[in-house]
Amino acid sequence: MRINDPEAYRTETDLDALARLLDLNGARVLELGCGDGRNTRALVERLGAAEVVATDVDRIQLEKNLARHDLPQLRFRYGGAEAIDEPDASVDAVLMFKSLHHVPEALMDQALAEIQRVLRPGGAGCFVEPVYWGEFNALMSMIHDEQQVRAAAFAALERAVAAGRFRCEAEVFVQVPGSYANWDAFAERFLEVTHTELDLDDARRAAIRDAFERHLGPDGAHFLKPHRIDLLRRP
Repeated sequence: MRINDPEAYRTETDLDALARLLDLNGARVLELGCGDGRNTRALVERLGAAEVVATDVDRIQLEKNLARHDLPQLRFRYGGAEAIDEPDASVDAVLMFKSLHHVPEALMDQALAEIQRVLRPGGAGCFVEPVYWGEFNALMSMIHDEQQVRAAAFAALERAVAAGRFRCEAEVFVQVPGSYANWDAFAERFLEVTHTELDLDDARRAAIRDAFERHLGPDGAHFLKPHRIDLLRRP
């Protein structure tokens, strides 16, 4: 397993990569750390999951998700990865889109043990994690530097594989295109968040804005956001 491989990237969305790697048609899926649910609906509508349980520990975002979802195959609920409210061997796939590194470091191994527990034998755990590399990461690190927690998340995955909890089936690197029309759109997406407490004074926000606007052109700011996708299987 590799935490980064600059020569291995291809440009595509994480959902496009997931569709290549994993067949979710008719599957019972658990998404941990669903955030605003931007990928959750696609698991049903595009990838054909029969049922999706999506959890998060951000109660503010959870209430928003509960208020607006309209898919009978989809259920949002409160919960963390380290204590999953599902029976043993009850789901076909567990997905974490950029959320493993948000699990407290001391609980990452426990979270992966819980994922192994709820997966059916042969079930898939798919972990999409941002890579600490590149121009977009340099900008994001001004908001919240995640180098340590991302490295800890990768180390936890390595330990889980080494311990035999999972076998590593695939590891791919993708550059996900991201565009933001202006500063307000970028700030709403990444600064006005409820899942992480950001301590940004006026001077820091001004510095972030200046760095963002260096990428801003007539049609917005466009980035390639590096991600690693680890597809693991429960033996």
